[in-house]
Amino acid sequence: MLKLTTLSILLLFAVPQLQAAGDQEGLGQGLVNPGFHDKPAWFKNSFLDLQEDLQEATEEDKRVILYFHQDGCPYCAKLLNENFSIKAIVDKTQEAFQLVAINIWGDREVTGLSGEATTEKAFAASMKVMYTPTMLFLDEQGRRVLRINGYYAPHRFMTALDYVAGREERNLSFRNYLARIQPVASTGKLHRETDYLQPPMDLRRPTGADRPLLVLMEMKQCPPCDELHQEILPQSALQESLRGFDVALVDIWSGEELITPDGKRMKATKWAESLGIQYAPSMLFFDGSGREIFRSEAYLRTFHTHAVIDYVGSGSYRDQPNFQRFVQARADEMRTRGEVVDLMK
Repeated sequence: MLKLTTLSILLLFAVPQLQAAGDQEGLGQGLVNPGFHDKPAWFKNSFLDLQEDLQEATEEDKRVILYFHQDGCPYCAKLLNENFSIKAIVDKTQEAFQLVAINIWGDREVTGLSGEATTEKAFAASMKVMYTPTMLFLDEQGRRVLRINGYYAPHRFMTALDYVAGREERNLSFRNYLARIQPVASTGKLHRETDYLQPPMDLRRPTGADRPLLVLMEMKQCPPCDELHQEILPQSALQESLRGFDVALVDIWSGEELITPDGKRMKATKWAESLGIQYAPSMLFFDGSGREIFRSEAYLRTFHTHAVIDYVGSGSYRDQPNFQRFVQARADEMRTRGEVVDLMK
């Protein structure tokens, strides 16, 4: 199974690599990578010895965040320019964390969490980073406390910081923490269209089915879900792409019973929990045999939402396991046809 992990994303995935070169290293003197985004000066100036970073953070009673990025990533720019321009977020991050940046295409040497010698891009691949930004929050032993696949809006990102900084993982999951402390203004309803699969839902694929299944994992109090259904999915190009799918919308907090694609009968909320869903909306794709083949767990605008759907609908995931390269090729083809590619549309 491939995950747009997103997302988060991603973006989870979820964001094209506009420049193949990882760092600015290798560029001619005086030249600047047009997709490069300056990171805040307060990010840790790490030698990428992650064991050493963990030790230093622990000595300061802090935790480590590994921030996986790439040049030309609009959601990375959004994270840097918007989230990290909010004083409360910057103060909380500096107070409780050391933030280490890793370029998913970079060649700088990395000493991994087990002491292994590797490179940025190899380490990112070993962590199954499929898109950017991806952020791994680590505890004092280097164990993952939380993984954010894709871009989180400031209020949700602040909640993630509070969760990890407060060691709340000892008490409850991040998903339950979000539900407990973060009511969100929204339409308060599910956007289940009449042509979607309807409850009681049986998500098993018919024998011999070749149509993929798209499961939208959502909840009622969800502004990004409203945006997805009110602004993005109604567009004619996306409607055309969705004709190749069976679509189901699952409320991740519902006690409604369903049959999962692999034939298990359970409540929707238990299924979402078993799948590790922590962001709404998430898009999960299943093939004709009921096997999960890809997912997006990130905040996406039109371009990347359409790219995710086409990645699966066209069958490209079978031949191109790297979603980033698919998105890059797709954008290049669109430009060749004279179409405007707006990554944040």
